[in-house]
Formats: sequence, C-alpha cells, structure tokens
Amino acid sequence: MNASGNMKKMSAFGILKPDTVITIAEKALGLPFSNLYRPCNSYINRVVELEQKDGLRRIIKFYRPDRWTREAIADEHDFLLELAEQEVPVIAPLRLRDGATLGMYKNISYAIFPKCGGRCQDEFNDDQWMEMGRLLARVHNVGAVHAAGARIVLSPEASMSVQVEAILSSGQVPADLVGSFSRVAQDLIREIGPLFTGEDSIRIHGDSHFGNIIYRPGESFFLIDFDDMAMGPPVQDLWMLLPGLVADSFVEADLFLEGYETFRRFDRRTLSLIEPLRAMRFIHYIAWCVHQVTEDGMTLAVPGFGTPAYWQNEIRDLTDQLECIRKGPTAVGNMDLR
Repeated sequence: MNASGNMKKMSAFGILKPDTVITIAEKALGLPFSNLYRPCNSYINRVVELEQKDGLRRIIKFYRPDRWTREAIADEHDFLLELAEQEVPVIAPLRLRDGATLGMYKNISYAIFPKCGGRCQDEFNDDQWMEMGRLLARVHNVGAVHAAGARIVLSPEASMSVQVEAILSSGQVPADLVGSFSRVAQDLIREIGPLFTGEDSIRIHGDSHFGNIIYRPGESFFLIDFDDMAMGPPVQDLWMLLPGLVADSFVEADLFLEGYETFRRFDRRTLSLIEPLRAMRFIHYIAWCVHQVTEDGMTLAVPGFGTPAYWQNEIRDLTDQLECIRKGPTAVGNMDLR
C-alpha cells in the first residue's frame, strides 16, 4: 500500500488525550478520578484502565467509530445486563449518570466497566470442562429469551455470503487469485448452506476462546469480551474451546456437554456443524482483516496480509476445509452424527 493509502484516514482516537479521558469518566459517573491512566491492549477499540479517588478501578472502552452501530452495542450491553441479573459471571457495563450504559464523546461511543482481574487458562482439567459447560448453558438460557435485532446472524446466507462479497469487492485479493478465492468460497456456501436449515439461532458469545475466559481463584470462570456476540447456533460457543477436530476431542466435548446439560439440553447432532462453522470463521477473520486495512489504510492484524503468498495460503486452507466438510463426521465418541 502506498504512502497516501497509509494516511488515508487518521485515527479517530487521536482526540482522546489522558486528561480528556479522565474528564469524560468523571462527568459520566459523577465521581472524582485519580491521575492513573493505563492503556490496555485492544486491536479495535481504545481501552484504558482508570482509578476512582476511592480506589476502585474502572475500564473505559471507546468503540471504534463505524465499527458497530449504537444499536449493535446496545444489544451487547442488554445481553450483559441480563446475564448479570441472573448472576452469570460476566462483566456488565456500569450505569452512567443519565441511566444509560452507552455514552458519547464527539462521534465516539464509550462505556465504563468495573475492572475484574484474573488470568487466562491455557487448558482445562476435567472439572473445568464441566464448569465451562455449565457456564455457557446458563449464558444460552438467557440468550434464548429474545433475539438481538442489530447483531450478525451466523449462517452461510446471512453472514458468510456478505463477508465473501465484501472481500471480493475490497480490491485486496490479487487479480490472478480472485477466481480461485471466489470459487472455493462459493463452493463452501453451497456445501454448508443446507446444514443450517432449521437450526436454532439464539444470542451467543460468538468468540468463546480461551483468551476470553478469565480464572479467579476461589470463584467461577468469568466470560469476557462480548464484542462479537451474535445470533447463532449454541455449538459455536463450544468448538472454539476444543483442542482439535471434534473427532479427536470427544473426551473434552463429552465433559463439556455433561456440564452443559445440567442447565440446558444440547442437540448433539449440531456437533456436525463444527467444521462448517470453522470454515465460516476462516472467512470471518479474512473479512475482519480486510476491513481493518480498507477502513484506515494502515492496520495490519496479520503479518504479510495482502501478499500473494497470504492469499494462496488462505485459498489452500479453505480448499482443505471444504474437503474435510465433504467427508463429513461420522461419530464423536459413541455419538453418531450422520
């Protein structure tokens, strides 16, 4: 990308100086803050740890403009508040002085959260797999109460096809590879589309990998970062935790489902959606990377993004995933998925 492309759009967060952020938090909550200003890692948003004068730590999160609509953020906040009301361990946004959870500074939406420390787990023991099953079942019970009207729906026609079109129209795919990418993407959509017909779609976390689960000794796991909450099949929140292909992870899956079914029935036939959902995740992540580059001309989440080698590798991975889906799972442990 040339220099003018790199400077195409200056960061909207440039106006968020430390004193400005502290003042925003003080006015939003009507409380005095100290001078603590500790930036936190975030690819998309601007996230900062602050401290009230009484010692309580807060996290203020500024949402990247044009990334989400205010309605989509409201769906996230509503879900978190409903979960917290049912004592599900999540970190819900604080009510601001006006009673809302979403504030606005200039053209930037923001929210303030209590700080909840903890550490990520690299793997679970047997009891923890069951605990995660129970936790996500409780999340899904709340998620099934009503829909999220402004959130993405995880299905080949509703989301994957839109993402493929966005990738192809972005100009990021090299001209000589457009045909190959388009063919394998469309083949995947045709192959997996019928598998989602009639499947339940509820509010889910949508991105429940180990990095979004924190462990606090003496307490339950906390599920964090609902940025990617979606409408989709409950199995989406299982497969990203598994250590490998579902056929090779049946012990972990069985423990998870034992815990899950303490609170909610799980349709084991939907385990056959895991590889299609993995293919959709490939496309989702490519579209996410494309969006970062085309939006501001500078953000590269993946080294080498946009090079012919990058696209050749993605086409190869999608082709392999298509073959895996066409073979189809036959069983997971003693569960027949045909």
